[in-house]
Amino acid sequence: MAALGWLTPRRRSATARSVLAGEASAEAARKSSQELEELDEAAAAAAPGEQDQEPEFPVVGDDKAAAFFDLDNTVMQGAAIFHFGRGLYKRKFFERQELARFAWQQAWFRLAGVEDPEHMQDARDSALSIVKGHRVAELMSIGEEIYDEYMAERIWPGTRALAQAHLDAGQKVWLVTAAPVEIATVIARRLGLTGALGTVAESMDGVYTGKLVGEPLHGPAKAEAVRALASAEGLDLARCAAYSDSHNDIPMLSLVGHPYAINPDAKLRKHARERDWRLRDYRTGRKAAKVGIPAAAGVGAIAGGTAAAIALHRRRH
Repeated sequence: MAALGWLTPRRRSATARSVLAGEASAEAARKSSQELEELDEAAAAAAPGEQDQEPEFPVVGDDKAAAFFDLDNTVMQGAAIFHFGRGLYKRKFFERQELARFAWQQAWFRLAGVEDPEHMQDARDSALSIVKGHRVAELMSIGEEIYDEYMAERIWPGTRALAQAHLDAGQKVWLVTAAPVEIATVIARRLGLTGALGTVAESMDGVYTGKLVGEPLHGPAKAEAVRALASAEGLDLARCAAYSDSHNDIPMLSLVGHPYAINPDAKLRKHARERDWRLRDYRTGRKAAKVGIPAAAGVGAIAGGTAAAIALHRRRH
């Protein structure tokens, strides 16, 4: 895939694959946002009672500013790709053993409260093998159903209110996630956001090949995607905001003038405090605030995740 013509060449510390992943994600996000703008604007309104934590920032009418939100554990509890995997199992895309692995990965994510690159890579490899040969349009349609089944109730109201504040100020709001761009786009549309930057899976004639374009949109690749999109949209990154829970997103957070640590893990919390970044924690419980573990998580989360997998299998058989 050729580099995008509208990008300005420059020195980058990220790997070539990170750059390619970022550029591909930015291109996909811009295309999807044009389609989203044609949909009913009523979906963009936040539900009553969700705007009680409106921040001091953003500046109303600043069209050179935008906001970039990480998805997993920032906008939504848990990891989108794990919820997506559960939905695909329900539709017989794969067998029981794969579901057990998704359940374990989700339980680990809830227990640790942070992203583990090896676990996330394993989940993405599984997802790619599962969707290979399926049509993009089919997965988009299924993604709508899976959002209603597993994701809608896991959206953090506080983070959604922050996103709505940017929209109300006349600014664009983008999700930035390692999840597949198709699923990220569904979530962005359902939340009334502008669009999404996500991992781009290769497709030929509308059918998935089982390969990625570049690499997963994670860490430095997220920063590349934000930089590319900002260049294309004519944004001033010094006036933009970014929100994340993970220290893996420090490259993205460091790009903007208004970085926020949302439900931060221990490393990001320390980094944010050292640099006087703004922090928001929407998890309940003193332990969550101290060590970055989602409330109600713990050893029981592992048993709960496994039990859920077994129960779902029994219902199906």
